[in-house]
Amino acid sequence: MKSFHELLKERKLLIADGAWGTELAKRGMQPGDCPEKWNVDHPAEVRAVAASYVAAGSEIILTNTFGGNRFKLAKADADKRAFELNRLGAAISREAAAGKALVFASIGGTGEFMEPLGTITEQEMVECFAEQVKALVAGGADGFVVETMTDLGETLAAVRAARENSSLPVVASLTFDHGQAGYATMMGVRPQAAAAALEAAGADAVGSNCGAGIANMVEIARLFRSATELPLWIKPNAGLPELVGGKTVFRETPVQMASYLRALVDAGANIVGGCCGTTPDHIRALVAERCKIMK
Repeated sequence: MKSFHELLKERKLLIADGAWGTELAKRGMQPGDCPEKWNVDHPAEVRAVAASYVAAGSEIILTNTFGGNRFKLAKADADKRAFELNRLGAAISREAAAGKALVFASIGGTGEFMEPLGTITEQEMVECFAEQVKALVAGGADGFVVETMTDLGETLAAVRAARENSSLPVVASLTFDHGQAGYATMMGVRPQAAAAALEAAGADAVGSNCGAGIANMVEIARLFRSATELPLWIKPNAGLPELVGGKTVFRETPVQMASYLRALVDAGANIVGGCCGTTPDHIRALVAERCKIMK
């Protein structure tokens, strides 16, 4: 399999995978379960999610390690198993990829605040992410995606941990909301500021995931592109979640999502996939649409 940069240079637009949490929920994961424990307790189900995206045409798939840092795992009494759970998460996706897709390991937020808002020092945050990075490398990851982040300081700590403990490519992806003053994370970080800081920190690609849906991502991509020439990573939700009959539903269809792909590419996106509520069918639709617009 070619490297991330080689593949991107050759194909210009890469299709990543879709949601993991909502797909694992379809396979029996309950609210409150620790997803990373499924890497040990239900590896076949985790592998099935990864394999479904490879079959749909994803060129980059993620790992079931989003909450694999010790701060998050401590809430499930699993912090001492951080290395094991992360290594297995990367290995499962690596096996499912079977040489047909790159495996970029998912690294999510800790749920903790860094100083001065909280008690976690920058060095403690870097060390927390470094533990996860080392395990993901041991599991065979081809790269990392620091994703669904809202605090720039925490994001930079994760990028630093990846840079100091591996030579693999690092994507940094934040989640933005739209307010009266425009797009910003819940911690007030704007896309342009994030792009500049993350590029200076050595990220290989930057962008956004989660959020309200793909329509909003077009403008977010434009804002990122105005501040950086790095590859842009875009993975929107399948619209806003709705509670229907006690279940969370995402209504944006594969056709609706794929209809925005050309606009995303025009705005500067280089890697496009899906986040919460997206399925292998959404990825198939993106792959088919890419064939039309990249002729």
